Parts: sequence; C-alpha cells; structure tokens
Amino acid sequence: MRILAFDTSTSACSAALWVDGQILARRFEEMPRGQSERLMGMVQDVMQEGTCEFTDLDLLAVTVGPGAFTGIRIGLAAARGMALAGGLPCIGVTTTQTVAQGVPQTERQSGTLLVAMDSKRSDVYVQAFSPDLEPIGSIEALLPSELDKVVGTLKGPFVVAGDGAPKALEALSEKGISASLSTASAMPDAALLAGLAQKLWSPDKPREMPRPLYLRPPDAIAPKNGGQLRP
Repeated sequence: MRILAFDTSTSACSAALWVDGQILARRFEEMPRGQSERLMGMVQDVMQEGTCEFTDLDLLAVTVGPGAFTGIRIGLAAARGMALAGGLPCIGVTTTQTVAQGVPQTERQSGTLLVAMDSKRSDVYVQAFSPDLEPIGSIEALLPSELDKVVGTLKGPFVVAGDGAPKALEALSEKGISASLSTASAMPDAALLAGLAQKLWSPDKPREMPRPLYLRPPDAIAPKNGGQLRP
C-alpha cells in the first residue's frame, strides 16, 4: 500500500511517502506561516525521492484539526485537489491523534497521555489517551486553568505532548498535579500521520472527503455592510 500524507494544521509543514510499512521519504519544516507556498514542493520532493508516481498511490492522508484555521484549509484544499485529480480516497486524522503517535511507549505505559495543542488564544485543545493510544473522550477547547477537571477522573502519572504542553504543564503544576513533558515532537508529523492512516483506513468505508475540525469560531470578523465602502 502506498500512502501520501501531509500536514499544514499548525506552525509546521510536512509531507511523507509511506510504502508497505516504511517511510520512503519525509520532509518536515517548522514555519508559523507560508505553508501554502511550501506544501506542494514538499509533496513533489517526497514523491520524487520515493520514485513514486501519483498514479501509484492508494491513499491520501491529511490532518483535519484542531489547529490554525488557515493551515487546516490549506491542507484540506490540497487533499481535495489531489483526490479529485487522481481518483484517490482520502482519510482525515486529528492533530491530537497524530501527535500522540509520536510519544514513546516508555513515557505513556503507566499512566495517561494528554495532548495539548496551542489555539493561539487563551485556551488549548486537549485530548486524553490511554497507554495504548486509544482516545479517552473527545477533543475539548479549555482554558489551562480548567485542565484539572479533565485529569481529575483519569489515572496518573500524566505525560503531556503538543505545542500547548508548556501552558498545560504550568496550569497543572499550579493545581498540584504532577505531569511531565513528552520528548515527542510538539507538532504533527506527516510520517506519523501516514502510519496512523494505514491503521485507520478501511476500503469498505464510503469515499467522503475529510471535513475540518473547528472547535471555535475563526478570528476573522465579517465586515459591516458586506465589506462595501461608504458613499
């Protein structure tokens, strides 16, 4: 099976080619902006390095959020274009699940994993996972001060991953809750996304394009009078 995976949902951009259980090519760059200009170049690079044509692909994988509104739209638009052009199925995976895949087993084997993604506002996007990376509950947008409500019903010790982990760790410490920072990448990596997509994909599922996962309204506000200038 050949999977092309890519992510633009946070302050990074990555692409990876997965073939029969191995990553043949990978690109990853941290960037707060500019993913729209960089993504297709990365895709071409990994396809060329892996000596794979688009007609050889079996599946596309893309992150659907939560994350940056613009970044999520960039990734999904690229996925839609490639899926339609190549007649390929596409699977969407959350950023929290993708980040969780990178946490070493030694860090999560005896407690609960929390993935906290920075919303670029006052809150964080949080989801808990069991030691075998099964999601515990849904993803929530919470103020760091509210995290004790989530961990209060879960088994410790806690390890926290994601680019919102520093905020989460500080808040948990203030509540007297012991937690440690994971050594995993703080942002989604297309190499992890590809392997996870293979596990989650079923050819029996209806072919539907992934939809964005937004947990709050966008920062942009519609202009008054439809954006028209006053006379």
